[in-house]
Amino acid sequence: MSLPPLVVVMGISGVGKSEIGHALADRFDVPYEDGDAFHSEANIAKMSAGTPLTDDDRWPWLEAIGDWLHAHDGTGGVVSCSALRRVYRDVLVAAAPRAVFLHLAGDHDLIRERMEHRDHFMPVSLLQSQEETLEQLEPDENGELLDITPSPAEIVDAFLARTEVVDEQEGSR
Repeated sequence: MSLPPLVVVMGISGVGKSEIGHALADRFDVPYEDGDAFHSEANIAKMSAGTPLTDDDRWPWLEAIGDWLHAHDGTGGVVSCSALRRVYRDVLVAAAPRAVFLHLAGDHDLIRERMEHRDHFMPVSLLQSQEETLEQLEPDENGELLDITPSPAEIVDAFLARTEVVDEQEGSR
């Protein structure tokens, strides 16, 4: 019997990490945790004020998410985390080597529109900073890049079809 999936739903703010993360976790009946829950109050205040985080701000946050992934390695889980740079993803993989990344990406204007119509501490003014920081998944990273245009169910299905994550309820890969 294979282990339940361990997935990091990644991408810039506004791509739908939380919605897709919940959908994946529900599909597999595993816990979901929003990466925002791991941010310090100082990080949230900084972002709320429109100031991008530095690497020094991010390391403790990434380590906390890595600890969560490690704790759920045997039971499975889904966490959302921007994981914008390769070195950030490397921190997560060091803690949980079998983690699979689902990188959500989409059109700038669509993401901006989504950000303008939600209640979140991350202001639209940080969208450009996030886009500039983002490093695409590299070929040696365990993950898939998917467009955010389809429905959440279609995104989940596409991710499952392209990865080694097995959906035992559906009997598909």
